[in-house]
Amino acid sequence: MGAEQVARGWAGIDVGKAHHWVCLIDEAGSTLWSSKVVNDEAAILDAIAEVLARAQQVSWAVDITGTSSALLLALLTAHGQGATYVPGRTVNQMSTAYSGEAKTDARDAYVIAETVRLRGDLTPVDVPATLVAELRLLVTHRTDLVADRVRMINRLRDVLSGYFPSLEREFDYSTSRGAVVLLTGYQTPAAIRARGRARLSTWLRARKVRSAEQIATAAVRAANAQHTTVPGQDVAASIVAEIAAALLELDQRIRVLDARIGDTFHAHPQAQIIESMPGIGTILGAELIAAAGDLSRYVDAGHLASAAGLVPVPRDSGRRTGNLHRPMRYSRKLRRVFYLSAQTSMMREGPNRDFYLKKRGQGHGHVQALIALARRRVDVLWALLRDNRVFEIAPPTRKKLPQTA
Repeated sequence: MGAEQVARGWAGIDVGKAHHWVCLIDEAGSTLWSSKVVNDEAAILDAIAEVLARAQQVSWAVDITGTSSALLLALLTAHGQGATYVPGRTVNQMSTAYSGEAKTDARDAYVIAETVRLRGDLTPVDVPATLVAELRLLVTHRTDLVADRVRMINRLRDVLSGYFPSLEREFDYSTSRGAVVLLTGYQTPAAIRARGRARLSTWLRARKVRSAEQIATAAVRAANAQHTTVPGQDVAASIVAEIAAALLELDQRIRVLDARIGDTFHAHPQAQIIESMPGIGTILGAELIAAAGDLSRYVDAGHLASAAGLVPVPRDSGRRTGNLHRPMRYSRKLRRVFYLSAQTSMMREGPNRDFYLKKRGQGHGHVQALIALARRRVDVLWALLRDNRVFEIAPPTRKKLPQTA
């Protein structure tokens, strides 16, 4: 005989890469079913069937909403089952309320189920649409590539400064493609002097380097400033050439990825509205969609600003009132988008810069003024999305209503 089915159940899932642990409890907190589930479609489907066979209505909860739980959440959604997110910090705090100090996957799954049973203020998991999911993957991949690029440039400059410091000081290798191209062929003072400025300029122009003459002049000047050969110079030069070639290849990968992100972002129905906002370009707009998901799920501008951590929360105690602080739970990625867009927009003349200068004039610091500007821009973006119109410097005129007799 099968297990008796209860009217209501709560299923907590301790998510892992290789496997999950699922625990189903009833209204009294008693365990109805607890089992280890391999992170595989067939195993997850069997687990869902086991849980639904024991409870008519199930509230699901997970402690991770990243890639480890993607298949699980997709299968739950396909079967009409929503899920709630229980942060790991909350699980750890709730664990102290139960006897015993042991920590196991089964215990964590039970605590997750108990947490969602007792609390009704937890955030439902948003399973993204295909376009949002694609943007999240592309934006995350771009972030990784940019981080790799920063590490490669730092390594390049470190090695180069060890044997040829004058050349390292001549260029900003993070912005000068021509300087990186130079290092793929010539890395030592003697090699640059032997080539000479004229032939070096020709060599750079053949590789489609802009300002080849200026780069060649600066490189020869740096080479003439050093005539000493540093021990290990040949090995260091080969490493610099290798890093420079890899850096150029990485830059090409980022350019291709940027084009793909742009194509995907512009397929979004609200892309034109988002991109019309000063300070928000294609990449930052894609990051906004990736971080916020479905913008229609935010009730008003305040909810969107709160999700970005731009709405302070009070921390009053006793006679201490009016203490406002940054919230603990918010989307760091969403806050970054609004902060960077505010920082970009205030650099140009216009209403954004005027508002920033107004806040500075009121005694606010640079960061405080930017956050205030970011909060204001959330209201503007929300109004544009609500009215389905692009940003304009001049506010839209209000139509006068006909007078009634």
